[in-house]
Amino acid sequence: MKARISVLTLGVADLERSLAFYRDGLNLPTQGIVGREFEHGAVAFFDLASGMKLAIWVQDDLAHDSGLPKAPSSATSFSIGHNVSRRSEVDEVMEEAAGAGARIVKPAEKTFYGGYAGYFTDPDGHLWEVVWNPANLPPEGLGD
Repeated sequence: MKARISVLTLGVADLERSLAFYRDGLNLPTQGIVGREFEHGAVAFFDLASGMKLAIWVQDDLAHDSGLPKAPSSATSFSIGHNVSRRSEVDEVMEEAAGAGARIVKPAEKTFYGGYAGYFTDPDGHLWEVVWNPANLPPEGLGD
């Protein structure tokens, strides 16, 4: 297997609510919900840096497609890291997320490794870390 991830899919409770959060609240580019003509097929894709996609799919449909039973989500099972180029961007993104309806679970603060980071959860409890790490800055031009 090559070390490549192209799509990150989040199981959500309410597709329309999550679409509004990511599209309208966080301003992620999307064509909206596609696949409504298929049973268990409605999904929305968001364009991220480097050609990666974020997908949101109703958790019941994801369970159906995978053949696994639906299980409760846990915010501490994994987190999605959003690296920024400037320390001040952490606060800007955290404010944007809060304005979109995110729950701030840890306000931004200095980190043990010399960075600055905070955490929020989306409407379904998926955990996002907004981080400025001087040793791991995103390539110039991405997300600017």
